[in-house]
Amino acid sequence: MTTASVAVEQQLETYRVELTAYCYRMLGSVDAEDAVQETFIRAWRSYDRFEGRSALKSWLYRIATNVCFDMLDARKRRARPMDLGPSGEPVVENLRTPDQLWIEPMPDALVVAGGDPAEIVGARESVRLAFVAALQQLPPRQRAVLILCEVLRWKAAEVAELLETSVASVNSALQRARATLETSDAKPTTTAPSVEAADEELLHRYVAAFEAYDMDALTSLIHEDATQSMPPFDLWLTGRDDIFTWWYGPGIGCEGSRVVPVASANGAPALGQYKPADDGVGYVPWALQVIEIEDGKIVELTFFLDVEKLFPRFGLPLSLGAEGA
Repeated sequence: MTTASVAVEQQLETYRVELTAYCYRMLGSVDAEDAVQETFIRAWRSYDRFEGRSALKSWLYRIATNVCFDMLDARKRRARPMDLGPSGEPVVENLRTPDQLWIEPMPDALVVAGGDPAEIVGARESVRLAFVAALQQLPPRQRAVLILCEVLRWKAAEVAELLETSVASVNSALQRARATLETSDAKPTTTAPSVEAADEELLHRYVAAFEAYDMDALTSLIHEDATQSMPPFDLWLTGRDDIFTWWYGPGIGCEGSRVVPVASANGAPALGQYKPADDGVGYVPWALQVIEIEDGKIVELTFFLDVEKLFPRFGLPLSLGAEGA
């Protein structure tokens, strides 16, 4: 590899985290990493024709946007269980796995760059599960306009140039996108910064209480109006009572689990949960828990059950020994 090639690769690499965050907001899945890789491949192939006619950053965002548009074409929109209908009764008969693409969690390290503390908080808020799910309600072009204008603070003229359209068209798309999001009340500024609010003591208490399956201790940690979902099942629960009814009913297999804290996901604490193995030896992966916290209480628990895909991404092993370590 030539010195010039190395220099180009290093230039592109400086944009990896912010482009991954952008593509993640667009796609709602870990496919964002593939989108960025495809962006770099296209950029590399056409770099000699780039010639600095525009800023490298805006050029890369144009490529990334087109890659996302290509990936979104003919796809169903991703969602969370609560986006599809009302909560259900905590009975096993309500477990269904519809033909649905689900929002997938992302480690903060892949989508939140270091830097100014205020910028870090803002970046975390803009990848919240609720906000990313709300973005998926928008048509792709409106989605891109809203992310670029509202999250990344690009000027309408810059977005118009990127999308090869007019400023009036961008402003119109932005207005329609805002109107859609208002119905879900999901904006980066209205999502709770759980990682900042989650003190270590609360998380330690939750881990200890969940491993002990101590409902009295968990009652003091989980808000009475908390919600729980378990993709790929479409069933979601609302209210601490229904959550506990599930945990002591169909979910009783979680008793005796081991819980391993990992780096945060989507701006919220994340934990790897391992259930006791059926043969009684060691533990098997069950769920990546992402926990939303507000005012010192857990208000939402998402149990992502696609562990074979998610655990390696979060650095979690696919088995634990009998000692749970």
